[in-house]
Amino acid sequence: MCGRFVGFSNRETLIKHFPIDAVNVEVTPSYNIAPTQDILAITRHDEKNRLEKLHWGLVPFWAKDISIGSRMINARSETLTAKPSFRTALLWRRCLIPADGFYEWKGAKGQKQPMFLALPDGRPFAFAGLWETWDNRGKASTPYRSCTILTRQAGTTIMPIHHRMPVILRPEAYALWLSRDNQDVQLLLKIIRSQVYTELKIIPVSKQVNAVRNNRPDNIKPISPA
Repeated sequence: MCGRFVGFSNRETLIKHFPIDAVNVEVTPSYNIAPTQDILAITRHDEKNRLEKLHWGLVPFWAKDISIGSRMINARSETLTAKPSFRTALLWRRCLIPADGFYEWKGAKGQKQPMFLALPDGRPFAFAGLWETWDNRGKASTPYRSCTILTRQAGTTIMPIHHRMPVILRPEAYALWLSRDNQDVQLLLKIIRSQVYTELKIIPVSKQVNAVRNNRPDNIKPISPA
């Protein structure tokens, strides 16, 4: 799964590594991004890839209210086509969610050690995501735009920590994933199965990351686990 992640790359770095045509938001670093917060996402509108902010926790367009979003921060890639919450978004509303790493916890309950996971070379990467717009059937004064991060079975290096991991797309998959001309479900499923990174470096970090209020660069500083 993915319940907490990190994004410290600045605007210039994001433009260098991702297919971004327009930036509509301010880019600020965060070392402890949590569900329900606004997060950066690359979506496609009017033939342009736009960097914007979406609420983390997908609210389907048919939902009665936005409270469902807190339960939909992740979407299992294996069952996307079977879930009404994700089927339409898979066809029409896919996004890239830039990140520099994410956290996972290892160990028994009460003694869990937080780990920071990132690409071996430290480059920023993109989670595969889906997004939606909710307006309470036209009754909401402001549309609520939200997203979810796809997950898959963990790679071999991550499996001892957790059996699930986020879908981290390889750069060659970005264009097809974002393209609104691509509604080939089998091709989309193939992308999130095969054009991905599954082996990451794993770094023990301070338990200060357990508290969302602790949001500073020291969160990803390596420590010697007890």
